[in-house]
Amino acid sequence: MRRHVVVQATLGHPTDLVFAYLADPLRWHEFVPACVFRRQMDDQPPQAGTRWMATDRIGPFRFHFIEELAELEPTRRVVWLSSAPWNARVEYLCAPVGDGTRIRASYDGDVSGSLRLLTGWLPPAVVRWILAQDFRRLGDRLEREATAADRWRRGYPADAALAERPATAGDRAEDQLGR
Repeated sequence: MRRHVVVQATLGHPTDLVFAYLADPLRWHEFVPACVFRRQMDDQPPQAGTRWMATDRIGPFRFHFIEELAELEPTRRVVWLSSAPWNARVEYLCAPVGDGTRIRASYDGDVSGSLRLLTGWLPPAVVRWILAQDFRRLGDRLEREATAADRWRRGYPADAALAERPATAGDRAEDQLGR
């Protein structure tokens, strides 16, 4: 069963931050609920040809497959190939838009086996909506990170926190020992 779906989304976060999630399978579980396991199959830095063991959960069922990084243009474009049962090619194309990022995700695959029974009956509009929710969750994730970083900066101004910090007993002991 051949599927081709294109999803477009705009996130209010810089392209390098958005792309870092799309290019790293070990972070996908943070915004893609179906993604339950990814492990790189070799010790080299990720590059074209690098593969990951993968497990996705659709309903109560788990599907095991291989994910391969096919193409990588840092902060701009990444292409992933998935083995059966997905038999898919997924391309994420990122472009800066003001302070945010425009994502064009193209999913093209030939779902096979029992996964076909679970997903084959879904209309394309529903599949597009399900996939679009991953980008909403990614935006939420990036927003939480930005909020936490902003709180930390407000609570601990870089120069003032270090300059105005009173000396502790440990600091004085280190000074006396000549460290």
